[in-house]
Amino acid sequence: MSGPPPPYPGEKGQEAGYPPQPQGYGQPPPPQGYPQAGYGQPQPYGHPAQPGYGQPQQGYGQPQAGYGQPQQGYGGQQQQGHTTVVVGQPTTTVLVQQFREAPCNTACPHCRAQVITATQYETGTFAWIICLVLCIVGCWPCCLIPFCVDGCKDVTHSCPNCKQVISRWNRM
Repeated sequence: MSGPPPPYPGEKGQEAGYPPQPQGYGQPPPPQGYPQAGYGQPQPYGHPAQPGYGQPQQGYGQPQAGYGQPQQGYGGQQQQGHTTVVVGQPTTTVLVQQFREAPCNTACPHCRAQVITATQYETGTFAWIICLVLCIVGCWPCCLIPFCVDGCKDVTHSCPNCKQVISRWNRM
């Protein structure tokens, strides 16, 4: 490296041409929470939290009056404040549960209990269509088989607690 940086052209009487350092330079910034006071020793409003940091920001800890209005910063200069408003809605996950042939674990909409549904097979449109097709083909005694086979019937899911029907699964 070469040498020290060139002197800063500042005001008269500054050491080695560098700008004056603010009071408290080299110390950590003040905390952004409550003022530094011992337990049970509240400090009056407007009293600096630590020596060397000046007055706290105007309206410190209070909500702003409007959006995007200038704020008073450290050192007295004006700063443009930017307010970001995040509007969010609670996310709701909608689970679509499919009721098929087998019993399933669900919450009953009537009694609000977490249950495994009770299933019951009932004759539906599919069983009647199979019966009609077998009758037209000429299988007279065999056309009654769809009314005995659970694979041709509709399934009704009900709550075992309150006995209310939760869902019905139609094969057709």
